[in-house]
Amino acid sequence: MVSKAFMNVNIKNAEVIAANLTKACKCLSSCTVHKRKPSEGRAVDDFELLKRYIMEGEDERAREVALKLVEKGCTPMDVVRKAIKPAMDELGRRFERLEAFLPELMLAAEAVQEVLKAVMPEGKQGIYKGKVVIGTIYGDIHDIGKNIVASMLRASGYEIIDLGSDVHPDTFVEVAKREGANIIGISCLLTPSMYYMRDVIKRLADEGIRDRFHVVVGGAAVYPEWAKEIGADGWAKDADKAVQLCDTLLEKGKKSREPLIFGEWR
Repeated sequence: MVSKAFMNVNIKNAEVIAANLTKACKCLSSCTVHKRKPSEGRAVDDFELLKRYIMEGEDERAREVALKLVEKGCTPMDVVRKAIKPAMDELGRRFERLEAFLPELMLAAEAVQEVLKAVMPEGKQGIYKGKVVIGTIYGDIHDIGKNIVASMLRASGYEIIDLGSDVHPDTFVEVAKREGANIIGISCLLTPSMYYMRDVIKRLADEGIRDRFHVVVGGAAVYPEWAKEIGADGWAKDADKAVQLCDTLLEKGKKSREPLIFGEWR
C-alpha cells in the first residue's frame, strides 16, 4: 500500500516538473517556428478564435479577442459558454486520450485567467450574488472541471476564492471562515480522494459552524448518493448545473434535509 507521504511527494514532484515544462513551452512558443493562424484556411468567428487561442495558451492574443467581444456587447457569460468552456472541455478530452499534457493545460488555464480579467475587470463585476470558496480536494491535482465551474460562477455574479488543487480539508474551512464565504465548492476526479470531502464537513460540524456554509460537491468521481452520505448540501453534474445549484441554495437560505441534486448521474 502506497503511503500518503509518498503520494504527496510524487504530487509535489509532478507539480515542479509541470512548472518547468510550462516555462519550456512558453520559451518554445516565442521561437520563430511558423504556426498556422486560426484564420488561415477558413473564416473563423471571434468565439472560435478565442477558443483556439485559449487551447494554445496564447494569453495575450486571447485577451485581445476577449476585449473585442466585450466591445461588441458580449457578456462575460457569453465568453465563458461559447469559448472558455468549449476550449477547456476539448482540452480535457485530449488529456484523457493522452493527446494533451499538463503543461498545455496550465498554459490554457493562464489564458483563461487573462480572458476573465479582460471581460470582468476588478471592481466592475456588476451583480453580486455571494462568495464561493472552491478547490479540488486533497490528493487530486485535476482542476479542469473546477476551473470551468469557477469561471461560470464568476461570470454569473459570484466572487470566487479559488484554492487550486490538492487542497487540504482544513484549508477549505479556514479560508471559508476568514473570507466569510457563503458556499464551499469541492471538486474531485480521483475516487481515493473522495473521502477527504467528508473531512471538510466533519471539521465544520466539529467547530459548530456547519450551518454557516452551503457545501456543494462535484467532479467525475462524485455521485449524488455520495453527496447525501457525507452530508453535503448539493451536487451538480456540470458547470451550468453548478450555477443553478448555487443560485437555488442562496435563494432558499436555509438548508434542506436532503442535498439538492442538479443533473443526472452518468
